[in-house]
Amino acid sequence: MNFKIQALKNQEFELLFQLSDFELEKLGIKRMIVDENPGYPCRVSLEDAKIGEEVILVPYDFHKTNSPYQSRGPIFVRKGIVTRVFENNEIPIMLNHRLLSYRGYDKYGFMKEAVTEKGENLKSVIENIFKNTEIEYIHIHNASPGCYNCEVRKVE
Repeated sequence: MNFKIQALKNQEFELLFQLSDFELEKLGIKRMIVDENPGYPCRVSLEDAKIGEEVILVPYDFHKTNSPYQSRGPIFVRKGIVTRVFENNEIPIMLNHRLLSYRGYDKYGFMKEAVTEKGENLKSVIENIFKNTEIEYIHIHNASPGCYNCEVRKVE
């Protein structure tokens, strides 16, 4: 079973970094300077931001579906970062040291499976969830805060 982890597209966020703090605040966004590592996981690079880097904390619609499972939540994005493209079955290091929540959805956006497991077991958890043929994609979240990290898709 092959899979591909997908980071968010940097183009969605680039213009936000040009706004003033006041303009960002009106959109519910906060500009921050990273003061600890790990602690600010970027959803465009799927890497933890480095101390001193500029990030924005954005309310993001990560599950745009016409089902009761549509979702929005806070995510960090680093300034000046280009979307990281992962190879098949490649796992971002950022996910290895976190407790993760895995949510498997069918083609209608309905959750069919949910698992909480350490990131070090990510590959086997993904493979087990995709054994359910109804599941089209998986969302991975940080378990404790519940924040969205990325999406996983099956690859032929």
